[in-house]
Amino acid sequence: MLDVKEIFKRIPHRYPFLLVDRIAEIHGDEKIVGIKNVSINEPFFQGHFPNRPVMPGVLICEAMAQVGAIFARNARGGMAGDKVFVLTGLDKVKFKRPVEPGDQLRLELTCLKRRGTFWKMQGVASVDGKLVAQAEISAMEIEME
Repeated sequence: MLDVKEIFKRIPHRYPFLLVDRIAEIHGDEKIVGIKNVSINEPFFQGHFPNRPVMPGVLICEAMAQVGAIFARNARGGMAGDKVFVLTGLDKVKFKRPVEPGDQLRLELTCLKRRGTFWKMQGVASVDGKLVAQAEISAMEIEME
């Protein structure tokens, strides 16, 4: 549904910190699904870990947060403008299995609560239908300076 050019219009993240390649599904302000194709060329694999490359769990959470920001931005009209969604909290974070080079990470977020510019979302990350991580993600919209 949204390619990287459309993602650029919604969030300020760029390489090497953009952790979503495309948005596969958007269901209004209820649910969104993003995709991250995990390549051996990712900068973090150089040191995490050289003999057994594994995507850091905090970056899986960041990928979910970026998809969540696109979700919230889309629900508020689409384009980024002079405001940005920032991560304000992570709760109930669990990592179930490693994400390795060659994996396609599916990032699904559903809205738990929305009040003004504050969002709370349930994030689920999976590879080949198997759960790799989950978290409750809180974010809010602020003015960029």
